[in-house]
Amino acid sequence: MPVYKLDNTKYPKNMEYTLSIIKPDGIRRNLSGKILAMIQDAGLEIVAQKLIHLTRAQAEKFYAVHAERPFFNDLCSFMASGPVSVQVLKSNNAVSKYRELMGATNPKESSEGTIRKAYGLSIDENTVHGSDSVENAKIEIALLFSSLELFA
Repeated sequence: MPVYKLDNTKYPKNMEYTLSIIKPDGIRRNLSGKILAMIQDAGLEIVAQKLIHLTRAQAEKFYAVHAERPFFNDLCSFMASGPVSVQVLKSNNAVSKYRELMGATNPKESSEGTIRKAYGLSIDENTVHGSDSVENAKIEIALLFSSLELFA
């Protein structure tokens, strides 16, 4: 299957793509619609979306950057514990815009109006994931979407 190359050349210089994941805790609590509304209200365009159930191996590959961290096994088990909703978002400065909308990793430290403040249960079940850089967004998107699934 071909790997999709995100083409930023036809957009303004600061147009970016980022990956969003509504984690298993958000799906179990039926929060997808509310979270997607927050994403769109923040000016982020959803250019791809699907519901998937990650295998343990997929979760390990996705979070490989954290493989040496003490929380790696628990994180991978959690991410494989149920379906997740994955989206590709497009906007000017999408990475920083979405990270601001998500809020701090620990919902207790998140600002009002953020997804994690509104819906996060704990530092482990914080409801959403977002890419932390443009480079990582490209890698993460390529892991979860084929070129046929992207409408950028």
